[in-house]
Amino acid sequence: MNPRHHLDETTVVGWAAGTLSPEMAAVAATHLDVCRHCRAQLAAAEDVGGALLEQQHPPVADEARARELRARMFAALDDDPDGRGAPRRQEAGPAPGELPRALHGYFGRSWRSLRWRWLAPGVRMVRATRTSGHSLILLRIDPGKSMPLHSHGGAELTQILAGAYEDELGHFGVGDVADLGPDTLHRPVTTAGGPCICVAALDAPLRFPGFFARALQPLVGL
Repeated sequence: MNPRHHLDETTVVGWAAGTLSPEMAAVAATHLDVCRHCRAQLAAAEDVGGALLEQQHPPVADEARARELRARMFAALDDDPDGRGAPRRQEAGPAPGELPRALHGYFGRSWRSLRWRWLAPGVRMVRATRTSGHSLILLRIDPGKSMPLHSHGGAELTQILAGAYEDELGHFGVGDVADLGPDTLHRPVTTAGGPCICVAALDAPLRFPGFFARALQPLVGL
């Protein structure tokens, strides 16, 4: 597996610092399991972060120093852009129908045995109930379906587990992650073939510019 869309640097640093929510961390871990490039980025962030913290005498005490530490960690992430220093071998991912390990505690081992909730023609969802307050959902979308145009009230992290979709940002296939912020406006359309299965963590509700989608939003809870 060779993903073309990767975790944002802020997400990698958040993972290294342990500041991601459990839901965001679960999706990030799902991507890290199959992405050599992002594992290398994570290793760089952890190495630099650990070294810098050891050099703090006394520890970081003000906001300006914290910003300097963050900037130096970002700079280190750029030193290995091709992921050649990856600490682990690239993995093939789970077997067809099996969910990644990081999602077992939320959804079980297989998406095939889940009870999917109908959202719209060709669109079904399962929401994790054991969460910290942020949303963690699985989506199953039939081929050729278009999702409503939307932006994000906060961060959204989506990992593709099966199938694919295309939007204004490009083609997202198995292993790719969409690491999106509040400025992203897009309309995903699933491609031909099998259904698109993806897991998404959201820290705020979506924003729909269309009246009809906004009217349905309270019913779907996204």
